[in-house]
Amino acid sequence: MKQQILDITARIIERSAVHRAAYLEQIERRRRRGPRRSALSCGNLAHVSAPCSAADKQRLHGEQSLNIGIVTAYNDMLSAHQPYKDVPDLLKQTLAEFGATAQVAGGVPAMCDGITQGRGGMELSLFSREVIAMSTAVALSHDAFDGVMLLGICDKIVPGLMIGALRFGHLPAIFVPSGPMPSGLPNQEKARVRQAFAAGQIGRDDLLAAESASYHSPGTCTFYGTANSNQLLMELMGVHLPGASFVCPGTELRTAFHREAAASIARLSAEADGQHMLANIVNEKAIVNAMVGLLATGGSTNHTLHIPAMAAAAGIRVTWEDLSELSSIVPSLTRIYPNGTADINHFQDAGGMAYLIAQLLDGGLLHEDVLTVHGTGLDAYRLSPIIKDDRIIYTAGPDRSGDNSVLRSISNPFAPEGGLVVLKGNLGTGVIKVSAVKQEHYVVDAPARVFTEQEQVKQAFEAGELDRDVVVVLRFQGPKCNGMPELHKLTPVLGVLQDRGYNVALVTDGRMSGASGKVPAAIHVSPEAMDGGPIAYICDGDRVRLDANTGELTLFVDQQVLAQRELAPVPERDADCGQELFGVFRQAVGSASAGASVFGFAE
Repeated sequence: MKQQILDITARIIERSAVHRAAYLEQIERRRRRGPRRSALSCGNLAHVSAPCSAADKQRLHGEQSLNIGIVTAYNDMLSAHQPYKDVPDLLKQTLAEFGATAQVAGGVPAMCDGITQGRGGMELSLFSREVIAMSTAVALSHDAFDGVMLLGICDKIVPGLMIGALRFGHLPAIFVPSGPMPSGLPNQEKARVRQAFAAGQIGRDDLLAAESASYHSPGTCTFYGTANSNQLLMELMGVHLPGASFVCPGTELRTAFHREAAASIARLSAEADGQHMLANIVNEKAIVNAMVGLLATGGSTNHTLHIPAMAAAAGIRVTWEDLSELSSIVPSLTRIYPNGTADINHFQDAGGMAYLIAQLLDGGLLHEDVLTVHGTGLDAYRLSPIIKDDRIIYTAGPDRSGDNSVLRSISNPFAPEGGLVVLKGNLGTGVIKVSAVKQEHYVVDAPARVFTEQEQVKQAFEAGELDRDVVVVLRFQGPKCNGMPELHKLTPVLGVLQDRGYNVALVTDGRMSGASGKVPAAIHVSPEAMDGGPIAYICDGDRVRLDANTGELTLFVDQQVLAQRELAPVPERDADCGQELFGVFRQAVGSASAGASVFGFAE
């Protein structure tokens, strides 16, 4: 392995030593208590088995058979989660073949940022991760399970499921993805239509037609946003079966993966020594593998929040500096929209995870010596799955990319570095995703125009007030202020300005997420405005410099002048989607750099 990867991993292990040891000690105490159901009273056990068939009751009343808890994010409103409707029954049928029972232990909410963009509901989005984690804990609190199957795929759902499941890390757990929808309208054409609408060149009917041709059937959205980044991370962390991430729903292979996941959890749950319990699989090396994969593919910036939060739930401390240092040595191997024109299905067709993992392993960038739900070692993840006699078997993976415009070898990368840069300066600390930003836009030095709402930016754009070199500052969008919503309504507007030849950038304490595109954006700026961070003192016309080459984020205002300014007032907002119910989260949330989590173990 590359020495830099070993050094970063060693630093994370050392930094995490006290917290990780305490976590593992807690998990080991729980494991030693033995099978969960053996401690249940007769009344407890009767409640567990009351709704079951006679055969399942007999199994549940014994202590030798396995009972698997299913936690599902099914709903039939979101395309990615609708395919989960009948999956629990399939899992139960398969587990019965192994003499095991399975029960849907609970459901977790699954909201879609694509639906709530620019709406009040987006202010609940990030904190839904915490709700999902707590809902997972509630589901597993019945203490009647020998293993866990986690059905979720999209933005906050997978990190929330992981955080919740890690608190029950004495159990083996496997994530069950549903897969992406088939390719629809090309993502580049979708982006063109959005910008045309923002520029007033087409109407709402044309825009809706394009959007509907993009998001058209069950499955995840096909662009490389947070949902598909989740799947890549879970496979690299070893909690997916090899090759499970990007198989479309409703296919024979997808169904076979569901059955194989059930067979795998039965095998892992029967282990006497608990070797493959979740707490052992998700260790420092697995977290580093996830970060490497994220950087090599230009994945979602939301994971600068989710990775620290998930790691902390396992007693592991990672920082933005870890990500930045890894980014400097991990090459970019993919071009998937918004970092290119291809979608996730094109990535799969070009060789997908098997080829990507093989390249990263051969390049000395991944830890191979890890535990996974498939067994021991990451080498199995360079294999390709096929169906034989209704079962998945693995064959040699591709030895070359099927499309060098989408997926490349370690010897011929798109860029020598990853797609993430940490920005620092007298404005605080933030991150920028540069994998979709052209080199000529890496540096923007221009007067600021300050806003507190997305709609204000749109209005200024329509009035022609932004037709110049400008750094758009959108503040009071941090987790303590309004839950840190994504700001995608800005993407078409800023893209139009850039296409008009202006040097334009965004600086915000909010989020842009997996769809961060061609306009340079310093996001997650900390301290946030609500905490009195420097971003709260910027005035219109102040010179701001964003430099992705040097990692600079600077406000050029004399310190004496800055000291005389008053803190900008917090904007008043109407609560129209239950934001008041999340007030306790806004009061308790930590910094963005620590994962923007409300749980104490994240700090």
